[in-house]
This record gives sequence, C-alpha cells and structure tokens, in this order.
Amino acid sequence: MLAEVVRSDTAADRTRAELTEQTRVGEALVRGLVRAQLALAVRMSLVVAIGLGGLPLLFAIAPSIGRATLFGVNLPWLLLGVVSFPFLIAVGWVYVRLAERNEQDFTHLVQRPER
Repeated sequence: MLAEVVRSDTAADRTRAELTEQTRVGEALVRGLVRAQLALAVRMSLVVAIGLGGLPLLFAIAPSIGRATLFGVNLPWLLLGVVSFPFLIAVGWVYVRLAERNEQDFTHLVQRPER
C-alpha cells in the first residue's frame, strides 16, 4: 500500500510542483510558453502590417488601382474601410486558435506521464 502512495508522485506532479514553486525548471517551462506566445503575436502583427500597410503602398506604386471604382466607390475606400474589418477579425480568430494550441501543448507537456 505504501509503495503505491509513493508511486503516485508522477513526473506530471513533479512538473506541476516545479511550476507552482517557481523553480528553475518551472521558470524555463513558463518562459518557453511566453516565447511561443510572443512569437505568435509578432507573426500575426506582421501579417496585419503587411496586409493593411501594404495597401497604401500599392496605391502609391500603382495609382491606377488607387483611382479604380467598384460599385461607385473608390477601391481604396472599400479595401481600407470595409474589407479591412473582416480581415482583422480573421487574423484575430487565427491568433486565438493558435494561442490556445500553444497553451494546450504546454498543458500536455506539463501533464505528460513519465516514460
């Protein structure tokens, strides 16, 4: 009976203790999660900066596109004023999904049984 109680201290329990007590191992695990989330945020920011910031550059390089009209409205107004919102919502949705995946990977790493 006592041996079974001692064996219940699995690697996952030790890893959780490392996180709770903020030991070096726990700090390294949390630092890895923070780095992954930061890298994701930087990538998504670049997508937005290129996607939305590239439009004015496109209009400056190709003035004919900047003067085009669609449904009686200038194309730059449609792209920057209307299309940008669904684009931002889509990027936000992707960001949330990938951030949740990072957190799930972290949770699986912490709760992984010892082999």
